[in-house]
Amino acid sequence: MKLESLISEIHKKESFLCIGLDVDLNKIPAHLLETDDPIFQFNKAIIAATHHLAVAYKPNIAFYEAYGLTGWKSLEKTIGYLNENHPEIFTIADAKRGDIGNTSAMYANAFLKQMNFDSITVAPYMGKDSVEPFLEVEGKHTILLGLTSNEGAFDFQTKKIGDTELYKEVLITSRGWKNSDRLMYVVGATKAEYLADIRKIIPDSFLLIPGVGAQGGSLSEVCKYGMTENIGLLVNSSRGILYASTGNDFAEAAAHAASELQLQMKKIMQEK
Repeated sequence: MKLESLISEIHKKESFLCIGLDVDLNKIPAHLLETDDPIFQFNKAIIAATHHLAVAYKPNIAFYEAYGLTGWKSLEKTIGYLNENHPEIFTIADAKRGDIGNTSAMYANAFLKQMNFDSITVAPYMGKDSVEPFLEVEGKHTILLGLTSNEGAFDFQTKKIGDTELYKEVLITSRGWKNSDRLMYVVGATKAEYLADIRKIIPDSFLLIPGVGAQGGSLSEVCKYGMTENIGLLVNSSRGILYASTGNDFAEAAAHAASELQLQMKKIMQEK
């Protein structure tokens, strides 16, 4: 049902924008540091200013873990605020978890049940039994790392096993896992030229696309090769929106930056 809601929101807002809530206390406006919970106050203001433009929010868990228990409390308040005030928004725990089965089951319980995220990013390196516990949670989605945008992606992901690149083997193999209809995939925007081949393997799956904006990915190229009938894309922007301004106008500046991306998305959707 949540996926149907996501598709509906995409068409309603004419947007497939995901905003990464990667909060760095060294970059947020100084006046927020005087509040009891600067991370949450920053997130709350960003969400209030941009929720009409975005269909998803993606807190990167490392940016909360870095501040210990205080950061975890800020994360809990952020997801609680989203679920209570904007239940139509798709939420992603960018945690990149994945371990032996019983450990993955605990990660799934933590993020998909206790904290009630709609989805979680998962590393596939340990294979089926490390991913299927996440897929067991009904109504939730697992976003598998497919082909990432970092420089080191070429160390392993594009190496060939016989005649097939490793990342393609990951995509092909994952389709045979139990509840694989609950899978989405991460594909970096800087790897847009690979999307045509990726779509041959997973033609209808949603793709989470980081790397547009600060990392140099092209929105038009991503859409050219990756868009489906249901759009099938969540394009993430973090720094370019969050830190559009470090002054008192940070929320308004974030909304302006998000609006520029949303207008590009709207145009692409209308042309399609």
